[in-house]
Amino acid sequence: MKIPSDVAATIIDPRAYAAGKPVDDAFAWLRKEAPLAVAEPDGYDPFWVVTRHADILEVERQNELFHNGDRSATLTTIEGDRKVRAMMGGSPHLVRSLVQMDNPDHMGYRRLTQGAFVPQNLRKLEDRIREIANGFIDHMAAMGDRCDFARDVAFLYPLHVIMEVLGVPESDEPRMLKLTQELFGAADPELNRTGAETTGDVGSGVDTIQSVVMDFMTYFAGITEDRRARPRDDIASIIANGEVAGQPLGHLEAMSYYIIVATAGHDTTSSTTAGAMWEMARNPEVFSRVKANPALIPGLVEESIRWVTPVKHFMRTATADAELAGQKIAKGDWLMLSYPSGNRDEAVFTDPFVFDPERTPNKHVAFGYGAHVCLGQHLARMEMRVLWEELFKRLESIELDGEPKNMTASFVCGPKSVPVRFKMN
Repeated sequence: MKIPSDVAATIIDPRAYAAGKPVDDAFAWLRKEAPLAVAEPDGYDPFWVVTRHADILEVERQNELFHNGDRSATLTTIEGDRKVRAMMGGSPHLVRSLVQMDNPDHMGYRRLTQGAFVPQNLRKLEDRIREIANGFIDHMAAMGDRCDFARDVAFLYPLHVIMEVLGVPESDEPRMLKLTQELFGAADPELNRTGAETTGDVGSGVDTIQSVVMDFMTYFAGITEDRRARPRDDIASIIANGEVAGQPLGHLEAMSYYIIVATAGHDTTSSTTAGAMWEMARNPEVFSRVKANPALIPGLVEESIRWVTPVKHFMRTATADAELAGQKIAKGDWLMLSYPSGNRDEAVFTDPFVFDPERTPNKHVAFGYGAHVCLGQHLARMEMRVLWEELFKRLESIELDGEPKNMTASFVCGPKSVPVRFKMN
């Protein structure tokens, strides 16, 4: 079945993700009427839209059948793909991180840093993360009774944590935040480099996105030089001096590794934290329930991850003819894994459009699944848990102080402004 053109246009429109409801309605229709069907928006190669939770898991668990790296791992136009391949010597990728890799490269590169992100090693960081969290809570308290929770706390706290883990000096954190927002906010005139509204895919702004990537690479080339001369106990030293299959990392792969840690390592956690505060400020009953029972904090974290689902999609390419949900998938077909749709699937989640910190079980797919499950998921959960544990001790009340706004983006999208009025003890 071919998806109606208006529905197909909605699920790729950055403005629909910013508004929220249009894309929620489009995916709800698809789950009911066409849960696995082909979209053919103008200017794009056709692609399957995978909307149901079970089908997303089925694709994710078969990483040899459905590849990340054969075509672009994020949705792009035909023209965007052509431009990137021309720039990159035939490769469809501007960067080559874990997201764009398949085995054996994927596992080899993943093993480099995997140990740093396992729970038993992260526990050593918890006291330091709690100290950082309290510093930002102090900062919030010092602002009086109003702040923009997204800009003043949620963006800055995970940024500081991951930059400390990565080994980037605190003085360079504003630069990292700006570059991250320019990269993920390519369609948002308030965040991108040009100040102009674009469609936000790689094709429409490939030159601008490439310039952001080059700025990242220039910065991390300097970090690499430093860590090769003076290794430290940080992720940057692991990347700079690491080997895969007995060989040093290639320049593109090393730079891409830095970029994914320096962007995804904080932006998605920031979005989720801001989204949780948005819901609690909009619905004080939820805030009061969690404040009265801190045992609900882990559930609040999981529900906020499901609710925001900051990564909206990844693309996969079939390596052979296959069958999925009764549909024949041909070798070479492109598939969009629609994570926000999977996380609103009525077959899995009761009242999926209700924000419920007591939701059990909460088997969301926001971190992906299988071989490509998010490397930083345990760190993200710890950061959010620690912040809420400390903030709920001091925060007496919270309410919205204006209209929150999401960024305009169709790949990674979350709140960019959450103005609140609050009372601290």
